[in-house]
Amino acid sequence: MENKEKGTLEKIVLAGMGTMALTAEKSKELLDELVEKGKLTFEQGKVINEELKHKIKAKASDADKVVKDTLDELVRKGELTVEQA
Repeated sequence: MENKEKGTLEKIVLAGMGTMALTAEKSKELLDELVEKGKLTFEQGKVINEELKHKIKAKASDADKVVKDTLDELVRKGELTVEQA
């Protein structure tokens, strides 16, 4: 795998993480709006927001693990050097 391909993989992962962060932000805005309109209580909104944060962190951690495992596998196969990974 060339540096260009590795850079592309990193960009894909970062884009995914950015998407998750944006989703979390928009979800919080929606929850705040629902609380404001009285469709959810403040406490319900807090609980849902915490659940979303936890799920997003877990997904980001999963994505990080997939990238690390993929890079480790490419190094093991000799398709990538440790320095490139």
